[in-house]
Amino acid sequence: MELIYDNKLASEEDIKDFVLEGKAGISFFSGCMRLESILSPDKGQKANYVLWCDREFPSDVQIEWDFRPVKEPGLAMIFLAAKGIGGEDLFDGSLNPRTGEYSQYHHGDINAFHISYFRRKEPGERQFHTCNLRKSYGFYLVAQGADPIPDVADVADYYHITVVKKDNTVSFAINDLKVFEYVDDGETYGPLLGGGKIGFRQLAPMIGEYKNLKVFEL
Repeated sequence: MELIYDNKLASEEDIKDFVLEGKAGISFFSGCMRLESILSPDKGQKANYVLWCDREFPSDVQIEWDFRPVKEPGLAMIFLAAKGIGGEDLFDGSLNPRTGEYSQYHHGDINAFHISYFRRKEPGERQFHTCNLRKSYGFYLVAQGADPIPDVADVADYYHITVVKKDNTVSFAINDLKVFEYVDDGETYGPLLGGGKIGFRQLAPMIGEYKNLKVFEL
């Protein structure tokens, strides 16, 4: 395992080449990046956004970062292995513009895995906490597990999150507790996904903090 990307997410300089789709408030303090909505949740999907890392990553990777929810309701998500459906770079000019509205990411012109790991938006999500893995193109729910992160009132520290994508398997863990593992047959929900970009997504009005983003090649 080789460390190929290490970003503390501690200053504006650390994300100077990141790409924001949609509108968000981004601030830095005490060694972390804080993401928060600047549009009212009354605007629905138009109030949500994605912040993409500018780097292209290989197919077999381990992605790690520290996360702390600060305000709910809302939802936090990571995209990985994101590319155009024809293999284009995610920011290729031939792809349709994206503005943070979810349908553009699961029924647009890109492929990706997306993991929602702090789901406190809809009433059902607040009453029964799960982490979900979806595969796109499409909106396929391919794996699910119990979310061990408590509600904001009981959060005392950051949670260390790990995603491993190797060969045809994707696994997800919080504080080294495995939440789910998915083995992709490359047929049921479309071909296997390879390398691509990663991005953080939040749903209004959530506030979340992030630091210590690392990517290892496996």
